[in-house]
Amino acid sequence: MVKTTTPYWNPLRVENADQWSAIADTNGMIEQITLAVDEKTGDYTRLTRFKAGADTTAIGPQVHHYPEEIFIVSGQLYDQAFDRWLEPGDYASRPPGEVHGPFQAKTDCIVLECSYPNAAST
Repeated sequence: MVKTTTPYWNPLRVENADQWSAIADTNGMIEQITLAVDEKTGDYTRLTRFKAGADTTAIGPQVHHYPEEIFIVSGQLYDQAFDRWLEPGDYASRPPGEVHGPFQAKTDCIVLECSYPNAAST
């Protein structure tokens, strides 16, 4: 796996606000920024920002055919599938096929996500 590399920078600084992009079908309430990606395998690391009041109930629960890891950097996020409020420091390593979400954000919340489509189950 060879992900893109970059020197130190801070995606949370105001001057990097234009690097974030809205996730489709979220009314601008959820944004993402890709930190690194392996163009060959599709494996990636990104930050996802849920704005206070974001609610993915209309999208429903999520299931991926590949493993992923998430780490709550800041804020609070409710995962309905687990009936649990996630807070800074909470971590999950999800196997392929694990149901998660829908999500609701009580406050602004930033999630670090490492996804491995290259390790997809068939």
